[in-house]
Amino acid sequence: MNCTVIFPFPERLCEVKIDLPASKSISNRALLLNSMCGMGAEMSNLSDCDDTMVLKAALESDGTTFDIGLSGTAMRFLAAFLAQKPGVWTLTGNERMKNRPIGALVDALNSLGANIEYVEHPGFPPLHISGRKLSGGMATLTGSISSQFVSALMMIAPAMEKGLILNLEGDITSKPYINLTMEMMRQFNANVEWEGERRIRIMPVKYAPTPITVEADWSAASYWYSAVSLTINRKLELTGLSANSFQGDSIVAKMYERLGVQTTFTPSGAIIKQEGRPCERMEYDFADTPDLAQTLAVGCCLLDVPFKFTGLRTLRIKETDRIAALIAELAKLGYILKASDDETLVWNGARCPADANPIIQTYDDHRMAMAFTPAALKRGTIEIAYPLVVSKSYPSFWQDIVKAGGNII
Repeated sequence: MNCTVIFPFPERLCEVKIDLPASKSISNRALLLNSMCGMGAEMSNLSDCDDTMVLKAALESDGTTFDIGLSGTAMRFLAAFLAQKPGVWTLTGNERMKNRPIGALVDALNSLGANIEYVEHPGFPPLHISGRKLSGGMATLTGSISSQFVSALMMIAPAMEKGLILNLEGDITSKPYINLTMEMMRQFNANVEWEGERRIRIMPVKYAPTPITVEADWSAASYWYSAVSLTINRKLELTGLSANSFQGDSIVAKMYERLGVQTTFTPSGAIIKQEGRPCERMEYDFADTPDLAQTLAVGCCLLDVPFKFTGLRTLRIKETDRIAALIAELAKLGYILKASDDETLVWNGARCPADANPIIQTYDDHRMAMAFTPAALKRGTIEIAYPLVVSKSYPSFWQDIVKAGGNII
């Protein structure tokens, strides 16, 4: 099934209030931390997205086999959680998940006393886990693969007999997400600190249940920043956003200042308004916030802002190869992008004939669908294949597009 998004008056949005979904990143961490302390915390405004629902169902299940589909967060968090939970477990996912590497996390867990084996191919799910009390101690992990590997180890560390000293090698990807994990662990009574730039020390301690109210998702806000940047002097109110958020993607407010969008924070969230000209060229290192790269790549092309984006190495192993997907789909709209290596994406303004009736493939990737939807504000219409993929992180996305003045066919 495809959907066609139509804005009857291009470059026009209804000036409405968008109630953003709850943060998936905070919700998933809250669920795992709550499970570590016996489900005793009261949690409000949990995300209702697929990733969170899959993790919640697994943590509340009495079963021993868990199929988490394409949820990378659930795969990584559950691998660590089940490794320290007595019992015998099987953790699997869909075919794409079975091709996403998890070896670095498994090696680190096994070095700390876990007993995890591969069911099919070494280094990849499915996993056979014999859960038990972990001894802990010292472990080394490559920081450039996924911050979720780091967060998964961190959150179970207080339950280890010796706690954990975690040494991170290489470049550290998505460090703000590690800091988010650290802050939430402290709310649950954990003793966790950075020691220098590459070592994290976590002491053995009993978690304490702590009430959590989940704030709105800054990643979801990014699509509305993109939409407003393409409008003529229009504004939107986005509820639930905090100026002091620990979410790494909150940097999107600063990034879009360069594309003409200003943010004013209010007690209920933020008002964003297009009231300036975009920069002539944009260069940015996305190592800390790779989930914003698709939105910015599409948005810059639509604004005719050439760019060079670096720090994208993890995009190759997401729900799809996001670098290849961006190159293929933006070509349909007439933009020629180049990947100079595994972590750099460049558009120098080169154009090609656009497809007469382009259909944007989403590759089972929620962010592809949402990043390309604002193109309808520039073109008048855009067709998106398999639009229901947005339920992975933003189930109400299409309803909100209609609320903002779009038509969905």
